[in-house]
Amino acid sequence: MTLIKSISGIRGTVGGPSGENLTPPDVVKFTTAYARLMARRNPGKKLTIVVGRDARISGRMVADLVEGTLLAAGADVIDVGLCTTPGTEMAVIAKGADGGIIITASHNPRQWNALKLLNADGEFLSDAEGRELLALAEESAYDYPAVDGIGHVLAREDFNPEHIRRVLALPAVDAEAVRRCRFKVVVDAVNSVGGIVMPELLHQLGCEVVCLNCSPTGEFAHNPEPLPENLTEISEVIVREKADLGIVVDPDVDRLAFVSEDGSMFVEEYTLVAVADYILSRQPGNTVSNLSSSRALRDVTERYGGRYYASAVGEVNVVARMKEVGAVIGGEGNGGVIYPELHYGRDALVGTALFLTWLARKGMTMIALRATYPSYFASKNKIELTPAIDVDKVLREIKARYSSEQVNDTDGVKIDFAENWVHLRKSNTEPIIRVYTEAKSRDEADALAQRFIGEIKEICKI
Repeated sequence: MTLIKSISGIRGTVGGPSGENLTPPDVVKFTTAYARLMARRNPGKKLTIVVGRDARISGRMVADLVEGTLLAAGADVIDVGLCTTPGTEMAVIAKGADGGIIITASHNPRQWNALKLLNADGEFLSDAEGRELLALAEESAYDYPAVDGIGHVLAREDFNPEHIRRVLALPAVDAEAVRRCRFKVVVDAVNSVGGIVMPELLHQLGCEVVCLNCSPTGEFAHNPEPLPENLTEISEVIVREKADLGIVVDPDVDRLAFVSEDGSMFVEEYTLVAVADYILSRQPGNTVSNLSSSRALRDVTERYGGRYYASAVGEVNVVARMKEVGAVIGGEGNGGVIYPELHYGRDALVGTALFLTWLARKGMTMIALRATYPSYFASKNKIELTPAIDVDKVLREIKARYSSEQVNDTDGVKIDFAENWVHLRKSNTEPIIRVYTEAKSRDEADALAQRFIGEIKEICKI
């Protein structure tokens, strides 16, 4: 497996040959490069870096390597331990740190891990900073400080309670309205850090909580990506427990999916749509999501008189676009909600609190709320990359074939047809080509995806 280096961080499977996987030398190499980059950004300053991790089984090992390397490079460390990605992002800001490293491979399976790298604003490094870091990592010579210059661990502390407190303190979160509803909620935290924070958040919102896969052992009970095919267990438990809804998070709790009272998927694309509906009802304005996200957000935004904007895929790109257009809410169709009033990062905790506020105020069931939104169906597919596949050639050929249509090549190639769309792009996090489509029926979306998968195979002669 090739080590993946992108705007989403340094990611790979644990073990195997160094330089090809995420091994101890690779962790040290890229952590050192990160420390050097942060030192360039803060000349003459003693750096402070926040380190947090999800609960995957390689996390403690990688965290020890990261911490030791940062100390060796002269940086002080604040260790927030088992902490969500959004919690670690917020901790960077709260502690006045110069950056942060989150040890998580997000939705990837258990054999993966990664270094997600943050700046002093608790946001992911820009593309330019990422390129600079990769160049530093390839430099052969670097002198680490002598013994008197090594860093110190300033604190080992739990930031999760503070994260929950800040979410509940938001003016847009009506905790009392939620408490009055006494929702019964099933939570699937895939045996990672969500099992620590999500039940506690819900308890403080007065919910009755049924925990499913909430032990933070890192032994994922199912494929950790919150897609319908991976969520059959929670659907059965919701029906059996007569729950009002289900909540599913990925291992680092930046993605959020809901399940309705009959066990059907609310659909992760509609997590952001529903939260945006609530925020726009309070404060009309602009919204942003990435090119692979549903048209439903555009429809809801325009209903309130706002304007919808699309960005390239990747949280850093969504955040940059949100700041540019002054968006009041944004995120990604994979269940990532970014609410600037809290911080510029995908956050399942704030997404949950805002969604439950909206559900309580609407006085609706999950099924009834879902029926108020435009009905689109997504088909999310992928093609494993092999040496026979020249991604750039594929995208050039597809773009040329459909030049008469509305084509956006900001990130891969997206073709907007009148009634549907297809987005083809190389993944930032896996060695695959993603083939995403959306249409007004499941069959149409699937058929459109298969049509383009066929075209890609034809171009590549596979």
